[in-house]
Amino acid sequence: MTAPLESESKVWFITGCSTGFGRLLAQRLLDGGHRVAATARNVEQLAGLKSAAPDRLLTAPLDVTRGAQIAAAVRSAVDRFGGIDVLVNNAGYGYFATHEQGDIDEIRRMFETNVFGLIRVTQAVLPRMRERRRGTIVNLSSVAGRVAFPRSSFYSATKFAVESMSESLSHEVRPFNIRVIVIEPGSYATDFGPRSAVRDAGLTDPASPYAASAKTWSDVAARLLPDRQDPAEVVDGIVAAVTAPRPPFVRIPFGRDARPLIAERESAGDAEFIENMSRRYYPDSK
Repeated sequence: MTAPLESESKVWFITGCSTGFGRLLAQRLLDGGHRVAATARNVEQLAGLKSAAPDRLLTAPLDVTRGAQIAAAVRSAVDRFGGIDVLVNNAGYGYFATHEQGDIDEIRRMFETNVFGLIRVTQAVLPRMRERRRGTIVNLSSVAGRVAFPRSSFYSATKFAVESMSESLSHEVRPFNIRVIVIEPGSYATDFGPRSAVRDAGLTDPASPYAASAKTWSDVAARLLPDRQDPAEVVDGIVAAVTAPRPPFVRIPFGRDARPLIAERESAGDAEFIENMSRRYYPDSK
């Protein structure tokens, strides 16, 4: 079911619209009468986006690791629509490896997209929101931004960074009537696994010193994140969060998997939660 959208059309600038949440959100907003600047590294992948009013859609090439492309895409959106009301920092991917076996170049590349790319895009959009004294910044995090699992330390580090930056940013921009929202999805039926995740070869190497633990880790992941849920839930939630009156800063977990895990952490506290996870799921770590 499509979530109801507000009658007032907003201008949304979304990164990472070639697949997944970004693409679904862009199409949902176009269907609801909003104006959308949809961006992706390969702009040809945006050709399938449709709008009943083509003047409400702008597509632009954007690799968030390239400053010149960021500046050009933001400038195009402002020239076309007169401003940006909502920034959705959605571009990102995962690199998964044990901490010991992680490839530093792969780790650095992921940080350039997930963390520094988000910083660059926000820095490009924020002055215009500040001058207009209104706006909303939506940052895509993950359950992995609140709970770290084996083999996800580097990906989780990027999402923990998004969480902390968003919290600090919310204090800084509150005087300018700018809201910051963090979205924390669990496991959803997007292209994150097949197309947007890189797994180190050491994860399947029988000679790895971590090979004995690998099956346990996989089994635990399947228990904690068992479902590939409908991504429309997250898309609807983003729209609802932006259009509803809310406090300036809010974290929103999504999914039957993410919500209870995050709630347990908040209830138990960090130290007890981590110890409980080890006792229940990772006994070899004692």
